[in-house]
Amino acid sequence: MTSEYVPFGLAPAMRAGGVLADGTYQTHRDFLDFVVDGRPLLTRLADLDAVSPLTADIEPSALAEQVRGLLLETDAPLEGGRFVIYGCPECEGLECGAVTAAIERDGADFVWRDFVWQTDRSPDVDLNGYHGIGPYRFRGEQYRAALERLLVTDGAHEVPTGPRVLLIGQRAALLAKLAAALRRIGIGAEITLDAVGALAEELRKYRAVVFGRTVGQEERDAVRDAFAAARSRAVLVTALAPIVPVLVAQVEQALRPPCDRRLVGLTAGGGEAVVEVASECRVRVVAHRLDRLSRAHAHEVFDASVEPGIHRIPLAARAVRGQSFVVARTSDVVLVTPVARR
Repeated sequence: MTSEYVPFGLAPAMRAGGVLADGTYQTHRDFLDFVVDGRPLLTRLADLDAVSPLTADIEPSALAEQVRGLLLETDAPLEGGRFVIYGCPECEGLECGAVTAAIERDGADFVWRDFVWQTDRSPDVDLNGYHGIGPYRFRGEQYRAALERLLVTDGAHEVPTGPRVLLIGQRAALLAKLAAALRRIGIGAEITLDAVGALAEELRKYRAVVFGRTVGQEERDAVRDAFAAARSRAVLVTALAPIVPVLVAQVEQALRPPCDRRLVGLTAGGGEAVVEVASECRVRVVAHRLDRLSRAHAHEVFDASVEPGIHRIPLAARAVRGQSFVVARTSDVVLVTPVARR
């Protein structure tokens, strides 16, 4: 068993939601990732679309149960002293697959070992194990301190609250569709014509603000001043186009927490999209456009795993004819950009 200690911590993370090219919805999930030896553990597992059990939408009693399990104060839910480290972001069911690990005490220390991809009660470590991951030995005092902070309301590492977004504008039909789409993927959304007179405590609850395209500069400046006076950290964005999937992508881009990103850059123009990737991951690229009758069209132009670096993806002329936009996504990042015109 390993005798080398590594630091343990927790950091905010996000599984990006959205409206996909085929019209299906992908749920937004905020959670805390496990930071092992200074790096989020999830990023060590290639491009895994999963979340930890420490999610924003979990009930306090269920969160406490998860924490006490990781502290080995309750019995392991799976055979062999195994706990779910990352599970399906849509249903969290074991049948969808999960990363599990055996957690055990060694004196005052905690050890995570034998990481495996598991789909039933009895995993095959030899066949499905993550052989390059772990084992990890954590000092008991540091490990306990990080997890026990989640059991108090004013802890330094509280699980992030579910996101709320404020939509400002006069095009009620479009904003209503956007709000419905955001709620469908797990993001709270409210619509208003004016946020300037709102209480500071209320403004601080929002993590993003979307201005409709009819909102003038003077109104935007007034809202920015109100949020600044409230000491809000909300990200303010202006709607690019009356295309709901593009607007949802803008919201997801604004909600991204400041931590490791796989997808770090996106531009589009000259018949191609240019994607910059920091680590190996699956990238999906979709082009959206409005035709002359203001009808929205979506074209999936790329879906594959790529190596770190800059990748140039051809865009068919039919996919970016007229006013058009490109959305690129990994499991945890969404970026959106207009297609530049020559």
